[in-house]
Amino acid sequence: MSDLNRIEEEAGRHEKYERLIAKAKQVPQMRTVVAHPCDETSLRGAVEAAEVGLMRPILVGPGEKVRVVAKSHDLDISAFELVDVPHSDAAAARAVEIIREGGADLLMKGSLHTDELMRAVTSSTTGLRTARRISHVFVMDVPNHAETLFITDAAINIAPDLDAKRDIIQNAIDLFTQIGLGTPRVAILSAVETVTSKIPSTIDAAALCKMAERGQITGGVLDGPLAFDNAIDPEAARIKGIQSPVAGHAEILVVPNLEAGNMLAKNLTFLARADAAGIVLGARVPIILTSRADSVRARLASCAVAVLLADARRRTAPIQGG
Repeated sequence: MSDLNRIEEEAGRHEKYERLIAKAKQVPQMRTVVAHPCDETSLRGAVEAAEVGLMRPILVGPGEKVRVVAKSHDLDISAFELVDVPHSDAAAARAVEIIREGGADLLMKGSLHTDELMRAVTSSTTGLRTARRISHVFVMDVPNHAETLFITDAAINIAPDLDAKRDIIQNAIDLFTQIGLGTPRVAILSAVETVTSKIPSTIDAAALCKMAERGQITGGVLDGPLAFDNAIDPEAARIKGIQSPVAGHAEILVVPNLEAGNMLAKNLTFLARADAAGIVLGARVPIILTSRADSVRARLASCAVAVLLADARRRTAPIQGG
């Protein structure tokens, strides 16, 4: 397929994603429920992930509609289980139900709205909630930038308070460590790098750093508030006189709110030609959240990250007591 050929041609330019995808291929294929794959992009994403060995899709949606999309775009879905439901709401509910029944390891968003899927996921009675706050992470592969950048939360939590930010950070740290990237350097972003009552996000940043010192956030090295430039550029940090293991070398960027995160991720995507894989954390299983604008590489990277996380959880579950 031409799109898959392009992945190979551009492997050198996006080697960070290629390493994640290659690592995920070594893991047994994950059973993945795809909720309402009723357009070319979402159905093709599932087919391509299956073709490269990342998942075994279970397609949940209006059966005839899914088959029409597959036929019109030459996508072979004959090997996949297809669960027929009447509409997108039913697809979200049935997909979550399959997860709750133990029938799949991952959940993947199809062509339904994110809000629609997340309503089923966050239902207090039939959803996939855990004690942890649900949050989103963009895993960014930015050309000419050495680090894989995690940006959180730019899709789920609109204006998180301090407690929500604690969970958002812990979710991202756990993802980073469990997919084998080591101990992350976490920058808590604001407009400035000094604490001031005029900018509440700087106070949150200072409090979160103190929470990490006291063991309320674990597994990463935190610093903040940091402005974006001195979080990712060593020279900017040097000019400002900021000395910390994080400044200039951040790997997880914690934004003050959804608006800031969304703008940052899209700036990197459209101006720096970055790819943005997306995953939702804090539920019983990782949730693959892709966009119609995503490249094939970004869709596969989203799947790869989810596969690696689910595999890590499966391998460590007996140690943690189930």
